Amino acid sequence: MGLLASAVLLLALFAYTFWPEKNPFTQRDRTRLDFLQERREVVMNNLRDLTFEFRAGKYPAEDYATQREILEREAAEILSEIDALQGIPSRA
Repeated sequence: MGLLASAVLLLALFAYTFWPEKNPFTQRDRTRLDFLQERREVVMNNLRDLTFEFRAGKYPAEDYATQREILEREAAEILSEIDALQGIPSRA
């Protein structure tokens, strides 16, 4: 009787743990907006790091200006696409 109860309990725990709706490790479908928001964070962090490294003397002024312009352009494109997906009128 104890073995049967243990087997039922084990089966119930297994089902509870691995049931797809209850599983916290399943990923939801990512949308284009999710991707763009994540990319925006990456670009903003890159801009912050670039500025820090320039102030620390690791970049010459010409390279800093070029890299900053590239990152700012990418950030602007990302923000305009996010605005378009959210239905916000263009800032341009």
